[in-house]
Amino acid sequence: MTTIDTSRSSALINDARRRIPGGVNSPVRAFAAVDGDPIFIARGEGCWLVDEDGNRFLDLIGSWGPLILGHAHPEVVAAATAALQNGSSFGAPTAAEVLFAQELCDAHPALDQVRLCSSGTEATMHAIRLARGFTGRDIVIKMDGCYHGAHDSMLVKAGSGVATFAKPGSPGIPESVASMTRTAPFNDLAAIEATLREGNVAAVILEAVTGNMGCIEPAIGYLSGLRELTQEHGALLIVDEVMTGFRLARGGACERYAIDADLVALGKIVGGGFPLAAFGGRADIMSRLSPVGPVYQAGTLSGNPVAVAAGRTTVKLLTSAVYEELENVGADLEARLADSIRERGCSMARVGSMFTIFFRGDRPKNFSEVSECDMAAFGRFHRAALNHGIYFPPSQYEACFLPSGMSEDERDHLVEGIRRALRES
Repeated sequence: MTTIDTSRSSALINDARRRIPGGVNSPVRAFAAVDGDPIFIARGEGCWLVDEDGNRFLDLIGSWGPLILGHAHPEVVAAATAALQNGSSFGAPTAAEVLFAQELCDAHPALDQVRLCSSGTEATMHAIRLARGFTGRDIVIKMDGCYHGAHDSMLVKAGSGVATFAKPGSPGIPESVASMTRTAPFNDLAAIEATLREGNVAAVILEAVTGNMGCIEPAIGYLSGLRELTQEHGALLIVDEVMTGFRLARGGACERYAIDADLVALGKIVGGGFPLAAFGGRADIMSRLSPVGPVYQAGTLSGNPVAVAAGRTTVKLLTSAVYEELENVGADLEARLADSIRERGCSMARVGSMFTIFFRGDRPKNFSEVSECDMAAFGRFHRAALNHGIYFPPSQYEACFLPSGMSEDERDHLVEGIRRALRES
């Protein structure tokens, strides 16, 4: 097996570790889960990444989801460049913000009103605060393995039980903060119902299709059951669409699965590759936000004009033809890899242009089952895929994202590279 030259990346990670904790600005980039050192990227071109050593990789991360149109799409670049000519930030309202808010509300079925912010973490954090302020309750239920950003109330892990008190997921999170969160297994309605019956639950939050424990689809009846339970017990349903928003459909998972969400969090694609996110939902809930209501939320760079320009252009370009193409490419990839995946003893889950190859015979239904995957084998697979020019997420727990506009040759490269990497893992 040929091993690519990564000497420049190796030198850079050694330099980075002197000034940046672990050498990276977000932990998963460290490649620790695949027992290696990160690749340092020099540029992106369409479906491809080019690293500092000149190696080319077909990119299945897309900056962890935002780049559904590929890297450096000329219309997105032109829109951001034009906006930058007028200034990078104002800290004041712009006409483009108003237009974008209308476009988001027109596209997403759960949005009556929306507020822009700068990251998915902010979007979920503000949505949770708003849910607590609207209901006057304190408890939030999240699903094991669903990631909703690195804020204290969501950076928790399950305790010991079916529906449990959460435990701090990191030093620095007080027990008192974690105690306001409950956890339950994904796809388990009984666990949710038991906690709702205890009372004082402000909201249930989840990724309708998970991306942070790999791609796991909701079981039939799960999402409608959550809607019924939350309504019965007076809690809000928050759908975290940071990954799935404008990915699975223009209206995200809420459109694809007909989810009647009270609040949604959007990110990644809505910023077109720039730091921009949003949260929104029912008008009566959103009206509780400052300055018209008592729930405070703010941000210096919220609605940044350059990010808004990139986001608006990206959303405009996401036509029905793009989603049809992505669905066809995903289905073709799944069909062509089926034999190789089965022979390796793995499984594949896919929803639209999101997918994961699990190093486990049966497709997992929750975080506990994902944890049973052969992580060492995935690490070998990841390194082999890099050597064959395929850039997978460096963790079994992360979903892959297909970009639009892949040529037949690029699709063939992807299939053949994955087949070889499976044989070599």
